Amino acid sequence: MSGYPTGVENHGGTLRIWFIYNGKRVRESLGVVDTAKNRRIAGELRASVCFAIKTGAFDYARQFPQSPNLKKFNIAPPGITVAELAAKWLGLKRMDLTLNAHLRYVSYITIGTDILGGGRMVDSITHEDVLNLRKELLTGYQICGAHQKNRSAKKGRTVRTVNVYVTCMKGMFDFAALNGYISKSPFSAVTPLKKSKSDPSPLTRDEYHRFLEKCPCEQIRNLWKLAFNTGMRHGEICALAWEDIDTKNWTIRISRNLAISNHFTPPKTESGNRTINLTTPAIEALKSQMAYTMMGKQHQIDVHLREFGRTRRDECTFVFVPRLTARNGKGGEWYSPGSFSGTWNNILRRSGIPHRKSYESRHTYACWSLSAGANPNFIAAQMGHTSSQMVYSVYGKWMTDNNDNQLAILNANFGGDAPQMPHAQNE
Repeated sequence: MSGYPTGVENHGGTLRIWFIYNGKRVRESLGVVDTAKNRRIAGELRASVCFAIKTGAFDYARQFPQSPNLKKFNIAPPGITVAELAAKWLGLKRMDLTLNAHLRYVSYITIGTDILGGGRMVDSITHEDVLNLRKELLTGYQICGAHQKNRSAKKGRTVRTVNVYVTCMKGMFDFAALNGYISKSPFSAVTPLKKSKSDPSPLTRDEYHRFLEKCPCEQIRNLWKLAFNTGMRHGEICALAWEDIDTKNWTIRISRNLAISNHFTPPKTESGNRTINLTTPAIEALKSQMAYTMMGKQHQIDVHLREFGRTRRDECTFVFVPRLTARNGKGGEWYSPGSFSGTWNNILRRSGIPHRKSYESRHTYACWSLSAGANPNFIAAQMGHTSSQMVYSVYGKWMTDNNDNQLAILNANFGGDAPQMPHAQNE
């Protein structure tokens, strides 16, 4: 090829070189414009590569770290640190996750990377390092090793939380293995820690009435009354607007969630998009709230959809507005999920009810519905579960413990010797 040094070619307007490696001709694109000066430099590079191959000093991965030929010759890409892997993986993972989920992943990976050692090479992480990571997360104490620094004691995490951390870190190292940074993930033989299943702790009827009596204002009372009697997720209540409520048939259409402040998304799962049929107490709560917010200001908000980068615009007159009950009058136009725990804990203390997490409002609805004889499929649909299997899984033990209630339901509905049964209609 006239005008080109040996082994230098023009490929689509840029230069590439070819040389013989392990008996095979290979080509490597240099990505530089084809000019006389660049041809000369490319020829010198090619000559140095050939000399390194001849003398046995050629490091393919170091010379061409992004080359697709590395896989052809089963050569591992150049080393990468744990911190570099974390940044790369989190950047690519962002497209698969909601903002809320991505922020949690960042937290898990940052802590896990700090414990393993962000400056360590990924291929130096061993199975023992992973077990030490898990132990430190669980106990709260740093397991000191050759590559780790001493840390002060701190409170350990629950088994459930540790399993979440390890699962997230495993995903990152599986990514490293799939892309050739390591031959095998050190997390491959690590099994989840065994954990005892926590049972729901619903409020009793007496506790429910005491709770509502101690609510500091009517709006907070309406909010929690609706939560107890619909099983709605707290983020769904934050995002609830009067435009979602059918006040003729008394149903709520769930199409939004608020997992983090000022960032609206669709419900947690696809099955979360649902229509809730309201019970009498829930209707009473909404009727009481009408006077406060139904004629309030309508806001245009962006809902960030599951497809990365897509949004929709919703018009919302929010049902619960914290500004109305804020002492300084500077509250926002809608509640944030974090504010639920604050009001919940305050009311529990004032009413003398034993402490439990605020999410028990959702469990209370499910347990009450089951004890009232509701069909588990109906409950699952009301709460936004994919199937009734979730209801059996979460509330199975509670259902067994309340067999006496179920027998009372059966006895109440078995009129005479047998209950009334529907008959198939003749065509």
